[in-house]
Amino acid sequence: MYKNILRVAFTSSLLSIMLFACQKELKNSSRSAQQQHDAKFSQPGEPTQLASGLEVSFGSTTGPNGDLYVPDALSGEIYRIDTKTGDRSLFASGLPQMIPEVGIGGIMDVAFIGKTAYALVTLVDDPIGFPTGQVNGIYRIDGPDSYTIIADIGAYNFAHQPTEIPIDVFTGVQYSFEPYRGGFIVTDGHFNRIFNVTLDGDVTPVRQFGNIVPTGLAIKGNQIFFSEAGPVPHDPADGKVVSFSSNSPGTTNIASGAPLLVDVEFGRGQTMFALSQGNFSGDPAGSPALPNTGSLVRVNSDGTVSIVADELDRPTSLEIIGNTAYIITITGEVWTVDNIANPPFGSN
Repeated sequence: MYKNILRVAFTSSLLSIMLFACQKELKNSSRSAQQQHDAKFSQPGEPTQLASGLEVSFGSTTGPNGDLYVPDALSGEIYRIDTKTGDRSLFASGLPQMIPEVGIGGIMDVAFIGKTAYALVTLVDDPIGFPTGQVNGIYRIDGPDSYTIIADIGAYNFAHQPTEIPIDVFTGVQYSFEPYRGGFIVTDGHFNRIFNVTLDGDVTPVRQFGNIVPTGLAIKGNQIFFSEAGPVPHDPADGKVVSFSSNSPGTTNIASGAPLLVDVEFGRGQTMFALSQGNFSGDPAGSPALPNTGSLVRVNSDGTVSIVADELDRPTSLEIIGNTAYIITITGEVWTVDNIANPPFGSN
């Protein structure tokens, strides 16, 4: 009987050892598979051209149908671009055109409230420098070739000049806008202001800064995030992502480290990305960066940024759909970068 007890105990121990070994092997196998899975999805793809053919482009948005909407500032038109094929079709025309001698302006950005599109137009008139009688502000798109001006931001700026910084253009340079609480949040990179603009045309400044050059916008709840290009010469340390709450007077520095930041967007989860136009050319203030020095960067929790894709040619605007970045360049091209976010937010 004593031998039988020993035999049972030995057999039980042997089974336990075998079971432990199997579990360990299974755990190691699972870990290895997870590591392979993570490695597969954490490596961003190479930048790939999706579309071209526009002349000068600054802003962009994702429409209610999931397509991209990109303005051509030189022609005063907005195009719809299929995110899968890159095919483009004319969405709206007849808007104020960029003044070639100025080199920036016209339609700077596009946004939707519901199914209604709006365009942000700037630098098409300055009562002192280049009077044209056109309106710098927000235009509602009523049809393929019709619109309604809902807000004259240029007139507001002309009547409310900043005193903190020197001004060259008396109507400002509005760079981007985002829907917010039934109206819009708007950045002005020349006046260094951020506005709230209602659909009734009321313009209210919510922040006045020193010479930081606010550019792109992203909104999450009550928190407003924006990118800063920084003053000339646009050093990397001055390229920042900053946030503030509509309920608080202060601002918070989120990250810095890339030159001439022009946009910021959220990817999956809480992952945030910013778009650097690249190294400053040394030309007059407001000039684009040097060609092929731009980059897409990921914002890290320690306040730094990491390069996701580089050698981009003067990017101006960023959209993120799923786990793919859509990058618009000043030359009217659209480029994509796949798998931009790490697992678990980036996995399929």
